[in-house]
Amino acid sequence: MFRETLSKKVSSTIIGLWFLVAEHLRLGSWDMIKGYTGGGDTDIEPRIAMQLVNEAAICRNRVRKKNYIVHQGFELVNGLGFLVTDEQVHDLLSNHTVEQAQSLQEELSVIRLNNGHYQGDIIAIDPHRILSTTGRIMPKKKKKPEEPSQKMRQTFFALDTCTGQPIGCILGSPGVNTARSTIDLIEMIKRINKKALLLADKEHFTENLIRSLDQNSQFDLLVPVLSTERIQKIEISAEYKSKWAGYAIAETWFNFAGSKEKYRLLSQREGETESDYRYKSFLTLSDKPAIMLLGEAYAQRWSIEDFFNFDGAMGFDRASTFNLNIRYGKMSLALLSQAATYQLRQKLPKPYNRWNSTHTAEAIFSKIDGDIRVKKDNIIVTCYNVPKELNLHKHYQNLPEKLAADGIDPKVPWLFDFKLDFRFK
Repeated sequence: MFRETLSKKVSSTIIGLWFLVAEHLRLGSWDMIKGYTGGGDTDIEPRIAMQLVNEAAICRNRVRKKNYIVHQGFELVNGLGFLVTDEQVHDLLSNHTVEQAQSLQEELSVIRLNNGHYQGDIIAIDPHRILSTTGRIMPKKKKKPEEPSQKMRQTFFALDTCTGQPIGCILGSPGVNTARSTIDLIEMIKRINKKALLLADKEHFTENLIRSLDQNSQFDLLVPVLSTERIQKIEISAEYKSKWAGYAIAETWFNFAGSKEKYRLLSQREGETESDYRYKSFLTLSDKPAIMLLGEAYAQRWSIEDFFNFDGAMGFDRASTFNLNIRYGKMSLALLSQAATYQLRQKLPKPYNRWNSTHTAEAIFSKIDGDIRVKKDNIIVTCYNVPKELNLHKHYQNLPEKLAADGIDPKVPWLFDFKLDFRFK
């Protein structure tokens, strides 16, 4: 079906999605997908997974319901002549384990490290909750105090704050608490950086997690403490050193009730007069200066919120099921899509490289007119009226030669070893 369709010229508006084929070749996505699915170059299972990867790129969930896309070339970029069904997707993801999905994430993170996607020594970790449309009966939670309670899927993300790129994610479950999930996430982080400063959230302020990090790793940690009555007394009685007008820092030691281990406690005080004082305290395993940790480092933690705002629509802001195998598979494949999209964005000039995932999907992946045809052993994608300022012709025209020059085989295995090239008119 794929070869028969390509024997004719196909008119499409999904032309821009073909740029990601080159980025998947650079990432080695196909080998990772085959490793996850257990399929080979000619099998359908890896192509079903590739469809999920490309669904994430265009920020659409359940694209299989959008049957008109089949007439716009979306199915071809996955190496198929049709859109796979909901049942096929469900069976694929349900039949592959959490461990297999985690292995995909771990392999991807190592490749991203080698490709320069991670460049800093500060990693933000976050217990991110996403809305769920599951039909299960379950307790509802509030994402923010002022919002109504809703069904939530608990996730735990790690991200390099220098580049804003995700390292991986773990899913929470009723049988696994925050400390256990975070420890599993940290095992994944160790593959990338064993001595990073971890910037945590208040939910990570647990004795088990802090003790485990202190005794079993080389990580530094900076975590906000819960504002208990005991902490408030410490904050009020501490001796502060002024750093600048309205800002002072105090240091003391803290131990959990019934525990002998002592940890460094940093308290910051804001306000000019005693009646205006506002306190916030942090526990740290780092010996770095307090002003560096509180005044510089912790502000970088908000890069993980920027990631959710920037790329959340790729599949990190919603969950339709609580089946762990399915959710791990979908989110791991979405991370693969996000990595390829990041590589494409790096080729765009400012300000286009700061388009969020939705804007990128609409402006590049879904709204460029063109056609797809075969010439000998090449799939030729012709793009019309692409804004020259995007510089896409510079990176994708004569693509086989560019890939070969980088030591990458230009044959696309999920497109039956055709090479891919672009024309711009």
